[in-house]
Amino acid sequence: MAAVSEATTSTSTESKTPDTSTTQASKSTEPLTAPSTEVADPTADFEGDLDVNNDVPSTKDILEAADLPILDADGTAYPFKSLYTKANGTPKRALIIFVRHFFCGNCQEYLRTLCASMSPESLASLPTPTTLSIIGCGSPSLISMYASSTSCTFAIYADPSYKLYSRFGMTRTLSLGPKKPDYLQSSQVYNALKSIVQSLSAGTKAMKGGDYNQVGGEFLWEEGKVVWCHRMRNTRDHAEIPVLRDRLGLDGPGGVRRRKSTGPAELLKRTSRSWSRRRSMIMTGGDERTGSDSAKERDRSQIREEIRSEQAGVDENTNGGKTNGHAPKA
Repeated sequence: MAAVSEATTSTSTESKTPDTSTTQASKSTEPLTAPSTEVADPTADFEGDLDVNNDVPSTKDILEAADLPILDADGTAYPFKSLYTKANGTPKRALIIFVRHFFCGNCQEYLRTLCASMSPESLASLPTPTTLSIIGCGSPSLISMYASSTSCTFAIYADPSYKLYSRFGMTRTLSLGPKKPDYLQSSQVYNALKSIVQSLSAGTKAMKGGDYNQVGGEFLWEEGKVVWCHRMRNTRDHAEIPVLRDRLGLDGPGGVRRRKSTGPAELLKRTSRSWSRRRSMIMTGGDERTGSDSAKERDRSQIREEIRSEQAGVDENTNGGKTNGHAPKA
């Protein structure tokens, strides 16, 4: 995995350059600049956890970040405070999740697991209605791809300036950390290869995913201030889903609803099962226990339908799910 990270490090400087084609068309007049790429010890990027804390941002940081721009999929800018305030300016409860670059397979897996555990409707039905928004550090032109790849049902925005990441104390590393988190249900190698293929398939946008070193975190807003936060210490250190559910006060067990794996091994097993059923039907002419030709035909039809349904599910997962566009929050 270190080799994969090293291979991508060479693109990190270029990928941090803001997408001027979209930001120039936005409503924001503030120039967007990327942070410095200097690190004291490059080898430290791959070793251990970052020494960061989970202290909530200060009032000063919140005020200075309030009007920083976030960009939607069209490149239109909105003030960051619009995610945790209503249209009339009153505060609302909001969970804001900062992810890594838009090609990060680990973060994509995190969002798929998150969306399997909660939805905009479940959050809106809480005693204190809550919204959830995602912010990435790449070009807004990749938001549609990201929403489709993750089947994310929540609003997604971009901060190609990295100013929000910096203001709220999120830092940079390439370390995987000592432990695989529970939210990762595919292998690290599979996620890494998928990330590489995805970036290469993006064509001219391959360099616009964002800084590969940048890590994110989770911030819960109430009454216009952050009441809880978690900053990533390595590239896989998102807050686990049960922790988020507990903080949000969601009903139910609070655990992750396991999704069916879509990794290569699982796809191979499904295909093998389908071919085994077909071969069995060809060799035996149907289940001899049915007792009649019409019953045998019903069995054949049922198995054919199961195979079609199963293959449809594989195709849907392989294609990355549905594309989700989001309107800005009021």
